[in-house]
Amino acid sequence: MDKTSVIGLVLGISAIVLGQWLEGGHIASLLQFTAFLIVIGGTIGAVMLQSRLPDFMAGVRMLKWVFLPPQHDFRRILTTLMGWSQQARRGGLLGLEQYAQAEKDAYVKRGIQLLVDGAEPDMIRKALELDIDAWELRAKAAARIWESAGGYAPTIGILGAVLGLIHVMENLTDPGKLGAGIAVAFVATIYGVGSANLIFLPIYSKLRQHIDTEVRRREMMMEGIVTIANGENPRIMENKLAGFLT
Repeated sequence: MDKTSVIGLVLGISAIVLGQWLEGGHIASLLQFTAFLIVIGGTIGAVMLQSRLPDFMAGVRMLKWVFLPPQHDFRRILTTLMGWSQQARRGGLLGLEQYAQAEKDAYVKRGIQLLVDGAEPDMIRKALELDIDAWELRAKAAARIWESAGGYAPTIGILGAVLGLIHVMENLTDPGKLGAGIAVAFVATIYGVGSANLIFLPIYSKLRQHIDTEVRRREMMMEGIVTIANGENPRIMENKLAGFLT
C-alpha cells in the first residue's frame, strides 16, 4: 500500500472541507449530485471520445498502481542476473532453459529464451529494446487518460456553472429556486477544478513515475541478459549494472 497516496488524497480533500467549515459554511452545501453528474459524467465522456477503448480500459486498470504500486527490488534483480551469469559460465547457455520455463514475466522469459537459442547479443538487444518501446508506448497512452481528464474537468466545471446560472436566470421570479441554481453553478466549478488538481493530474504523475521505473527495470534486465550473451564475467556485470541501483 502506497501510504503517501492515501494520505495525500485524504489531506487534500480534508483541507477543502475543513476550510469550508472554518469559514462558517455548511459542509452539506458541497454535496451537489447535479454538479457531480455534470462534471464527472462530462469528463468521462470527453476522455472516452478522444481515447481508444483498449487505452481507456488499460488506464482504468492502472489506477490500482496509485495505491498498490508494482514492487521493484533492483538489488534482487542484480543478484538474479549474476546467478544466471554464473550458471551460464558453468553449464553453458542451455543451462538457463530451466529459468525460462519457470519465469512468469513474459519480457524476461523472452530474453532468456533468446539466450538459450543462441541469438547474437546485438539481436537480443534490438529485440528487447523494441519490446520496451512498445510496452512504454502502450502504458503511456493508457496513463494519458488521467492527464486528459485533468484538462477537461475544469472546463466541464465551468460548463456546469453556466448551466446553473441559466437555471437561475430562468427562475428569477421564483426565489425558492434561485438557491439551488446558484449552488450548482459554484459547486460545479469546485468539482471541476478540485478533481483535476487533487485527483486526475496527480494520478497521471504517479503513474508516469511507475512507468519510468518499470522501463528502468526492463532496461536493467536487458543489459544483464546481453552481458551474459557476451560471456562477460559476473563481476563486470555487477559493476556495469550498479548504476541502476541508485
